[in-house]
Amino acid sequence: MSATRSLHLRGRSVGLVFVGGALGTGLRALVSAAVPPVSGLPVAVLGVDVVGAFVLGLLLATLHRAGPDEGRRRDLRLLLGTGVLGGFTTYSALAADTAGLADQARVGAALLYAGATLVLGLAAAFAGLRCGGRRGGR
Repeated sequence: MSATRSLHLRGRSVGLVFVGGALGTGLRALVSAAVPPVSGLPVAVLGVDVVGAFVLGLLLATLHRAGPDEGRRRDLRLLLGTGVLGGFTTYSALAADTAGLADQARVGAALLYAGATLVLGLAAAFAGLRCGGRRGGR
């Protein structure tokens, strides 16, 4: 019966995402604690989001090049992509930090911070996809 169950309903899949998410969230907390804000801007979250976007693009392109999304490749995607990188990067921290800047009447900084995160994250994800796609294979 598990062969026909949706992926999100399978205990193994949920467990991989859970474990990966816990690891990624812990790693993000360590980075956030180690990197102080610069001129009041939460650069740790910006850096985490950009690095995470690059690594996710690299991971997905590498897994895609290796073959179909099944078996070990699917497990790696769920553990590392959805789990670790999903916990490492976070929209909620970006939203809270942006709202915090706006609440401090730093609307320009809030818009710059949110915009930079989105643009740099998109560029990093694209770069990761390109790097992962160029490493040989298919």
